[in-house]
Amino acid sequence: MRRILSGGLLSALAAIGLAASANAEAPIVERSGNTYHVAVCGQVFGMVARCLAHVVTDRFGHALTGQKPIGGFAPSSLRSAYNITKNGSSSTIIAIVDAYGYTNAESDLAVYRAQWGLSACTTQNGCFKKLNQKGKEGNYPPDNSGWDLEQALDLDMASAMCPSCTIYIVEANKPSFKDLGKSVDTAATLGAHVISNSYCGGEAKINRMFAPYYDHPGVAVTAANGDSGYGVCAPANIPTVVAVGGTHLVTANNSRGWTETVWDGTGSGCSTVFKKPTWQTDTGCSKRTIGDTAAVADPATGVAVYEGTWYVVGGTSVATPLVGGIFGVNGGAVNAASTIYADPTALFDVTSGSNGTCSPAYLCNGEVGYDGPTGMGTPNGTAAFGN
Repeated sequence: MRRILSGGLLSALAAIGLAASANAEAPIVERSGNTYHVAVCGQVFGMVARCLAHVVTDRFGHALTGQKPIGGFAPSSLRSAYNITKNGSSSTIIAIVDAYGYTNAESDLAVYRAQWGLSACTTQNGCFKKLNQKGKEGNYPPDNSGWDLEQALDLDMASAMCPSCTIYIVEANKPSFKDLGKSVDTAATLGAHVISNSYCGGEAKINRMFAPYYDHPGVAVTAANGDSGYGVCAPANIPTVVAVGGTHLVTANNSRGWTETVWDGTGSGCSTVFKKPTWQTDTGCSKRTIGDTAAVADPATGVAVYEGTWYVVGGTSVATPLVGGIFGVNGGAVNAASTIYADPTALFDVTSGSNGTCSPAYLCNGEVGYDGPTGMGTPNGTAAFGN
């Protein structure tokens, strides 16, 4: 994944609706193959997380948009790629945790679902709820345009994989790990079966103090591995979380009809903080190894997203709610990532591609069996995603 500094900061940020200041640094325009893309949330420091959505742009960092879908995978393609044939149940709640408000969440979601023939999901019919950090409707935090696109992506991917599930969006006051963690607790208290977290921050700052927020027995708490290549970020490093990496997904002339390789931007590696869970048996990392599973994330093979207009979006922010949606379709009991390790035949093994240089090699290379970037593999139906 090549990174190119762009001088067109203000126009690039304006094109995707991001706030910009005259003193802001130029964004990094990244390149995956022939596809350019920009992270919609900037770098963060300390006990703060960044969202992980990457919007596809031209070579100058101007987002590509359209009033009709301009590309990217639709729900039918994603469901085909991961062999998802059922729609889930309204009794299953998928909670999306993100920071800041998103005024048009419900109306934008309605456009996405109508475009692809998914049933309406509204506050009125009980399918959708927008909640603040305390779990209340109203008194939402102010909007943030970067996180708006993140929230749109998360809602769209949960809808794509589990169109009959009930969806809550829980909006943290700000992207501090304390506020995001409290929002995860809120989602669990409200009965969520799945809690999706498409953000990450540095492991060195996110220690055991925050781990209890992400420990909810029976709940699938998914978290993104990160988008900076080989390396670990939080909360994906926490053993009670399902750590989700990213792939490059394309159609193929094989029995599956698709093939995947490691996306070079996905995170992976060894935690320096947390013990290895009992179901992880790899020997090259004495502590918790990241990750557990993976799904499409490369912006070059991105997904269609609607947030006031149509975009193509990538990042492990795609994979995380997508996997969360599959946990939702299953609807069964969840013990962190344990079921993912129990039956390797219920996953597609990703055996090639790399996100960096490491030792031992499996921590950053796709290999037969377990590897860091894609864990045990990508979903092949729902059998590995709950009992």
